[in-house]
Amino acid sequence: MRTFVILFLLIGALVLGKIFFFPKPEGKPKDGTGGGGSGKGGDKGKSAEKSPTIPVSIYLAKTEKFDNTLAVSGTVLPNEVVELKAEVSGRLMQLNGKEGTYVNKGELIAKINDDELKAQLVKLGYVEKRARDLEARQKRLLAIDGISREEYDIAESNVNTARADKDLLLTQLAKTEIRAPFSGKLGLRAISQGAYLSPGTLITTLVQTNPVKVDFAVPEKYAGQVRVGSMVRFTTEGVNAPMYARVAAVSPLIDEALRTLKIRAYAANPSGHLVPGMFVRVDLPLQGDNNSIQIPSQAIVPVLKGKKVYVVRNGKAQETFIKTGIRNDQQVQVTDGLTPGDSVITSSIMALKNGTSVKPKIQ
Repeated sequence: MRTFVILFLLIGALVLGKIFFFPKPEGKPKDGTGGGGSGKGGDKGKSAEKSPTIPVSIYLAKTEKFDNTLAVSGTVLPNEVVELKAEVSGRLMQLNGKEGTYVNKGELIAKINDDELKAQLVKLGYVEKRARDLEARQKRLLAIDGISREEYDIAESNVNTARADKDLLLTQLAKTEIRAPFSGKLGLRAISQGAYLSPGTLITTLVQTNPVKVDFAVPEKYAGQVRVGSMVRFTTEGVNAPMYARVAAVSPLIDEALRTLKIRAYAANPSGHLVPGMFVRVDLPLQGDNNSIQIPSQAIVPVLKGKKVYVVRNGKAQETFIKTGIRNDQQVQVTDGLTPGDSVITSSIMALKNGTSVKPKIQ
């Protein structure tokens, strides 16, 4: 027990000696500019730090003609399209032309059995002849007062009725022949030869694809800039080279739901590469401004209050709020906020703030 007490006292003495004779040294600042206790030394280190100079590209704002083009989507439509249907009942006796082949206007496409109608026509021929003979005799008798005027009128009426019945039958006979109303390509057949047709039965379709219609719509604010007769450029994935169409008609009404104006143009299609139903991208030229400031679109920063750009002033970036007008694929028209000669920053914009030092380089 005595040994334990002596050992405990010895350890305590060693601890006290360590505290009094070997105190903990004060920490030194990592940058070597002086201790943290010296307030002046710390402030001098902070003031020595400078914001880095950022190299940027600039665009010199200038007034020039602004050629504006509106890009919209459109659809290729056939110049003419019709469904060829039966108008009378009967068996389909003849079906001419292969699917997808070209036919001329007036060419016979289908023929429905007309034997019964022809027989009725022969019968009506006899009826009409008898009515005429009777009318001729009645007319001679009327001339000598052999019959009354009323009897002659009945005979004359029978002749007119027979003629009308014959004309009706001839019309029905004409409907047994389905002919091409215009030149074009036959579509897919909907029925086979030998089938029994009823009025309204679809036989095939006929499509005219040269020229083709190009239908598209523009926002209502551009309605006054579309002119009949103007040319528009369009492209489609099916054809590599750009093509052109002439505006032929503008709808007199604005679509109330979409707030757009529908436009129709016509394009030549002798090769048949433009297929109805194709999606196209239409570039519609709009009125340009001969004296406007324009800048690259990447220079503009959208903000809550509108739009802004950074302009170089005395080697520093200065934010400037602007108002914009029309735009195209690369340029934006500036209507307020810039003057010709302003150095507009076009790169490293996300790293900038008001007053940032910059090193400009003309784009």
